[in-house]
Amino acid sequence: MIKNLLKPARKIHKWLGYLLALQIFAWLLGGLVMSAIPLEKVHGKHLAKRHIDSPFSRQHYTADLNLLTNTMSQLTSVSFIHFLDTPVIKAIGQQTHWFNGISGKVLAQPIEQDIHKQAYLHYLGKGKIASSHYFASGPREIGYKKHVWQVTFNDWQNTTIYLNAHSGEIITIRSNIWRIFDFFWMLHIMDYDERDDFNNPLLISFATISVLFCLTGMLLLFQSRPRRKRNIRKASS
Repeated sequence: MIKNLLKPARKIHKWLGYLLALQIFAWLLGGLVMSAIPLEKVHGKHLAKRHIDSPFSRQHYTADLNLLTNTMSQLTSVSFIHFLDTPVIKAIGQQTHWFNGISGKVLAQPIEQDIHKQAYLHYLGKGKIASSHYFASGPREIGYKKHVWQVTFNDWQNTTIYLNAHSGEIITIRSNIWRIFDFFWMLHIMDYDERDDFNNPLLISFATISVLFCLTGMLLLFQSRPRRKRNIRKASS
């Protein structure tokens, strides 16, 4: 019965190999690259600090907290942060609001020069700001978050810091290392658009075909042992 299966298995294995060759190589190469890059490098922890210790204590926030939050619906949390030399009260409800921690007024949206100062406070490298852009809707690499500043430094890793345009809070850090990792992640999960769908039909289809490729390859192993025995007998005679 196995012998009857060998011929069609050989053909199927051959054509599946043609179909899968590039993708299997991409999976293997992507796995090598992604496993070789430490995740802390991908996340940019060596490039910029996510948080800066506040120079303010609770007593510096003199605004009436009850007055600020009474008008908000479904208030879930209040935190005391800062932007440069200004104490800030962050109140999260159905929407997020930022207030000047002293005057109680709605926090004025930071200007570009202040965003630069904030970016430098977070930055750990030796580069200078090469460019900065405001986005009403950010690029794909930060999940299209709304109202962000993109500040890019001229170091070799092309460090990019994204900050909230309303409060100056850091959102995330991107670099060439992250982008290389993201590229191979795209190849690995075969989501060439948003790069976040691990259950897309294309990946499932190729994974299924790869299983068939392995099964036919395992079946073909049965044809090699008899041939070796025949070759040994011929050599001995």
